[in-house]
Amino acid sequence: MADTANTAAVATPETQASRRNEKVGLVVSTKMQKTIVVEIEMRKAHPKYKRVMKSNKKFYAHDELNSARVGDVVRIREARPLSKLKRWSLEEIVRRSSLSQLDEKNTVAEAK
Repeated sequence: MADTANTAAVATPETQASRRNEKVGLVVSTKMQKTIVVEIEMRKAHPKYKRVMKSNKKFYAHDELNSARVGDVVRIREARPLSKLKRWSLEEIVRRSSLSQLDEKNTVAEAK
């Protein structure tokens, strides 16, 4: 009976919810190697006037495969500090930019 209580208390990594923060934003720059700059738009009601205000913030994220392109919508996850500014890592590309699809078609056509 004690064994079943101990095994139930231990959660596996798949079932345990991640406590790391995640954000979804737009890729603004890919000029650095293995690094992307993601801009996130935050909407917040003004404390006094109650008007919804937009504010933007840029996050530097680690992109190991250099797979993200400018204009893509991506999900980034909080990570350990990787450099002076980089504290996020690319989790997934939510939606590809139409501009990046055109670039891929042009490179394929030039290769042939």
